[in-house]
Amino acid sequence: MKIKPYKGMKQLALLAVAVVAFSCKTDAKKETAKEEKITGSKSVDSEWIYLFDGTGTEGWRGYNMDSLPPGWTVKDSTLTFDTELGLEQNYTGGKDIIYGAEEFDNFELYLEWKIPEGGNSGIFYHVKEGYDGPPVVAPEYQLIDDENYARIHDLTAYNTSLGYTDKPEELKPLQQTGADYAMHPPNPDKILYPVGEWNSSRIVFTPEKVEHWLNGKLLLSFVPWDEAWYEKKNSDKWKNSPDYGKYKTGFIALQDHSSPIWFRNIKIKKL
Repeated sequence: MKIKPYKGMKQLALLAVAVVAFSCKTDAKKETAKEEKITGSKSVDSEWIYLFDGTGTEGWRGYNMDSLPPGWTVKDSTLTFDTELGLEQNYTGGKDIIYGAEEFDNFELYLEWKIPEGGNSGIFYHVKEGYDGPPVVAPEYQLIDDENYARIHDLTAYNTSLGYTDKPEELKPLQQTGADYAMHPPNPDKILYPVGEWNSSRIVFTPEKVEHWLNGKLLLSFVPWDEAWYEKKNSDKWKNSPDYGKYKTGFIALQDHSSPIWFRNIKIKKL
């Protein structure tokens, strides 16, 4: 006997499909909203580009070089600067490295890092080659051992040369982790895990606003190239570096500061 389907069954099935589709769309919107709330940005292309995924150094090379300088290697799925490997005799080149496969303009950069006691490093963006090094041309997200660096390294002469006459032996806010180095200090109420533990950092860059994040918390924001930016640039460390921060596109770079450093999960979104 052939059973004739109930007329309402087809309508119920279509309604169920619509509910599921709406639910999925709503969940997707929630995830997008959640990400935008965390990062403070909207991505045109939601796909991450991995600059380092733990398997190799493809795309990476030394600044002003064709290959990686001594010391940089992949160890235990991390991009590492090994000071023992980096102390080769007769080597006169720099040790900072760039992801030279592609330049980026507006982006969201994410990576994880850890440093040893007294360690110092940094993340640069909009890097151009042909200079003595990335610092004179590119903004830097500072990475440093806030707690112990000044105890291990004598900062007095350096800070005095910058005009810090009050307690020049101390690590200043513009030099601390998360700072836009020598330009914008981080929020002092930040979450920074101790040396030897992994931290996560984000840099969000657009012409309207730049943001530095540390372990999920916003540290600072500023407008690039506005009047206040130029006033800061021309009144302190970079006043004699005419090309500092002027480029609107460039490479991502990582700094060696003669101490071990570990990076992993380095990825970027174009905005």
